[in-house]
Amino acid sequence: MFEFAAFTYGVLASFVLASIRNNKRSERSNPRILTMFGWCLMAFSLTLSLLLTGFLAYRTIGGETLL
Repeated sequence: MFEFAAFTYGVLASFVLASIRNNKRSERSNPRILTMFGWCLMAFSLTLSLLLTGFLAYRTIGGETLL
């Protein structure tokens, strides 16, 4: 399941970044939906990294595992 989620995230992130780069080369503005999707991917990445960092810090100081 994790592999599928990581693959899907990678494909979506690659699509967004390639579209933005292509629009910049063509000197066109990005569609609003592409910009919003990029912001959503960035927010998801930041949230997940903060949650995982907090979980690792909790485990490091001797906390019981929640799983």
